[in-house]
Amino acid sequence: MIVRELGEFDGVLSENDDLMSIVTESRSQEISDDSFIPRSYFDLALKRIEWYAKKKNDRNFDHKQYDFLFNPDINKFDVIAFFLLCQAIGVKYGPNSRESRVLVESQGKLIENRLGKLSKIERNVLVTNILNSLLSSAHIKWTFFEDLISSKKLKLHELILDSGEIILDKDDFLERFSHKIQGRKPEKMYEALIGDRIKELVMIKMVMQNTENYIRQVGERSNREIEPNPILLELADKISEVLLASVQTFGQGSGGYGGSVKASALNPKAFPPCVKKVMEGMKSGGRNDAIIMFLTPFISYARLYPAVFSENITKQISDVDPTLSIIQNEILPLIFGAAERCSPPLFEDQPQDKVNLNAKLGFGMHQNPELKNEGETTWYTPMSCEKVKIHLPSLCKPDETCKKIGNPLSYYNRKIWVVKKESKAESAVEEDIKD
Repeated sequence: MIVRELGEFDGVLSENDDLMSIVTESRSQEISDDSFIPRSYFDLALKRIEWYAKKKNDRNFDHKQYDFLFNPDINKFDVIAFFLLCQAIGVKYGPNSRESRVLVESQGKLIENRLGKLSKIERNVLVTNILNSLLSSAHIKWTFFEDLISSKKLKLHELILDSGEIILDKDDFLERFSHKIQGRKPEKMYEALIGDRIKELVMIKMVMQNTENYIRQVGERSNREIEPNPILLELADKISEVLLASVQTFGQGSGGYGGSVKASALNPKAFPPCVKKVMEGMKSGGRNDAIIMFLTPFISYARLYPAVFSENITKQISDVDPTLSIIQNEILPLIFGAAERCSPPLFEDQPQDKVNLNAKLGFGMHQNPELKNEGETTWYTPMSCEKVKIHLPSLCKPDETCKKIGNPLSYYNRKIWVVKKESKAESAVEEDIKD
């Protein structure tokens, strides 16, 4: 389709006057800087990814820089940009990559935001039309959504089922349930239980799943067939650069004490007393909760996203550790070492807890952390001091710093700040002596 539209693939890189005209004429578009304006299909594809990365991570995100993405006139160009992204990511990284996850998530979020720009009637008509094109039958068995449910994109409890069939259509709902509903109007029950909300949810999740499936097909085909077009490989590299820039700018953690707390190698000297105690190994009961529930979130956030509470932005681990190299080479060895020092060693008699550990990092109930499973569970944030006192009281032996904070991670950030401040002061004294 791309080649048919462009004539030659090289057209992807060419400046497109129609595209630039649509962008600059978008009602609220910021045009004070040339960098805000995509000039080609290639640029537009990157802007799509950049929009999602900044919207997710930048507290100062300015929607006016990306208003063109919500201009209906850009649809034709946007479709081509979408397929460019899928093909670039498919041939270079495959479906089980951070780049694939970001594209799939961004597609869902873009649809959600675009629907928000429409009137209720326009929204309903569009969602109904898209659903009709995606669903093969009016009667849908829940097993049709097996991929969505198994990948946690859609949860079974969000749907209304009857005899194994998912109910989305209003007339279908009324026919099946009207005679069973007492004391309330069946129409209102339909709106409360299904209505536009569930139909939109199903539509968006199906588009996301289809996007992932298409990336997988592209990846499989590229492994069997000819060498990928260099433009797609170049685009894939640029996508990674956009995501890396997002990590370096917004994902390393900032703010906190003196605005200087950023992700860096762990300093065990700054650990609070409760963490030091677990690192030495638990000698009695509570090993599981201490290692899995307490230490795992603390170590992972302290290393990768220490500003989680001050920034209050939800992230996944691959947002701050794209290749999972820090997880594999720094974080897991520390946690496994603490587990090994327990009496008895935690994973020797309870190896299944490695699965629970991965679940607390957001990688689902699997033996090893892998990008393809990320998002199946939530990356747990560190326990507060109050929760530690309630669930693991033997760990709480507070020192003077503990009295000033409410979370072990805040203790760590404060100590790191103090250490850096003292180090600067010592350096200044040494310089004075030299002078």
